[in-house]
Amino acid sequence: MVDSIRSSLADEPFIMNAVKDSETGEMVATDVIRASTVTARFRNVAERAGYVSISFDVSVPGSMADSRWQLKLCPYMRMMEDTVALEPVYITGEDYRAEQLRGYERYRRFMASIITDTTDFIRVRQLEIFLRRHFPDTYAMKTDSSYVSDPLACTLFGTTQEEALRHYTMKLKKSLNERRKARAGSMYDRYVKDPIVREGIRLDTVMTMTSGDFLYRYVHTFKSRPYLRKVVVSLEGGLYESGERILDIPFDDSLTFYISSLASLADEAPRYRMIVLERRAYDNTWAFLEFAQGSSVVDTLLGDNAQELKRIRRCIDDVAAKSEYALDSLLIVASCSPEGAYQLNRRLSSARAEAVREYLVEHVPESWKDSLRSSEIPENWERMKMLVSNDTVLRQPSRKRILKLMDEVEDPDIRERRLSEMSEYRYLREKIYPQLRCVKFDFHLHRIGMVKDTVHTTEPDTVYLAGVRALKNLDYKKAVTLLRPYGDYNAALACMAADYNHSALDILNRLPPDSSRVCYLKAVVLSRLGVSEEAMKYYELAILFDPSLAHRANLDPELSDILKLNNLKSNNYE
Repeated sequence: MVDSIRSSLADEPFIMNAVKDSETGEMVATDVIRASTVTARFRNVAERAGYVSISFDVSVPGSMADSRWQLKLCPYMRMMEDTVALEPVYITGEDYRAEQLRGYERYRRFMASIITDTTDFIRVRQLEIFLRRHFPDTYAMKTDSSYVSDPLACTLFGTTQEEALRHYTMKLKKSLNERRKARAGSMYDRYVKDPIVREGIRLDTVMTMTSGDFLYRYVHTFKSRPYLRKVVVSLEGGLYESGERILDIPFDDSLTFYISSLASLADEAPRYRMIVLERRAYDNTWAFLEFAQGSSVVDTLLGDNAQELKRIRRCIDDVAAKSEYALDSLLIVASCSPEGAYQLNRRLSSARAEAVREYLVEHVPESWKDSLRSSEIPENWERMKMLVSNDTVLRQPSRKRILKLMDEVEDPDIRERRLSEMSEYRYLREKIYPQLRCVKFDFHLHRIGMVKDTVHTTEPDTVYLAGVRALKNLDYKKAVTLLRPYGDYNAALACMAADYNHSALDILNRLPPDSSRVCYLKAVVLSRLGVSEEAMKYYELAILFDPSLAHRANLDPELSDILKLNNLKSNNYE
């Protein structure tokens, strides 16, 4: 598709200069020009990898490119609710540029005429004679660069050095120089009527046509936005001579570029996942509470007890906030390390569990108070086995010997005594035993209103929906991360949008080839990979399933290119 807009001057010649005919008395044109034309070769453009490129040709008649003139064309792009000024195009005549450079040179000479050395305003020779006669000490230091404060001494006639300096200063010359400095800004405007712009000017792929006309292809690439369907480009221009705008060149029409995105092909149908709901639920957590030796008193000032208890209360609040569940029981289980007699540890762990229960009764919902239970593990040998097995400091022979002892000796007191005879006992007591003195909290819950123990149901797959949303929002990397595990149509589309073409083709090859959208995507990705003949086969298959996709092919350059190569037009399939 080729479309163009002309300036409102393009339909009629514009007379730049005219003279009066001496015989007829009529005004006769001496310079006649026609204004420029802007042409968009493709009004349908594609968004790929989150970016869109638009291009249009600016054609300026050779008659308008006079050496005395400068043509300025300023494009603007309207994108949804925003208007963005694009970089302007300047076409400058040789004489116009020479005049600009002359202005800079005149300004440079003016600035060079400003005196910067303050000694140029002083009659140095006369001042030196005066100082030698009346201030010989000061005169002797004239070659010394060190700072000397003004002396308070005066001559016999009461004249100070400062007054002498003022007397020998050429005041008129200094005044004229100050006035010249003050005029620096206005002189710049006077000499440099149109400054040369060094940055922000677009000049890409410029060529001169055989007719002498000027042709410039303007290419602008920008980051796309979600749901962006079109952008509108408008222009305004002006013709300048000697820095003065002598002609406005309005463009009454605009160029509209329609944007196609692969994201628009996304399948937005919700996806569901099967879940199994259990009537009963269970959760647990641990707290490492410290107690004084042989004591069961909950001391919030001991060790990290305050922080641990705060964490447990927060955990209880989180469970209570789950309105779909009701608490059956909260079992508080305290355990001790193997040190000491087993029966003593039983009583101590039971007392500690009860003490924690009594503490928490004051911090749980009213409906929970009767559901708190306490229990004990006198010596937590099972946890000790797990900790020893996973320990990275103990060597493997040591771990095996300790675990073998715990398996072979049943009596806990004898087992602990035998451990104390090992060389590793000190490490066990300092590193392993403290982790056995803990309190476990078991939450036993049930789902409110549920009678059966197990129910199978479905719910929207929120991860999948987030992936589709990311795809629509052009966040392709996130879309690939979320959708690729599903290996479906949208996963392939996300890979294509992120330009992961081989991954997309691998997914598409595993999908049934009886879908118009699947065939269409395979045609696009095969075209990208250079397999044009195979791409044409899948394109033809896609439009057999869904003839409307023939119109879509005009929007995707991968397919429009191979259609041209095969001398096919999409309306052949309508």
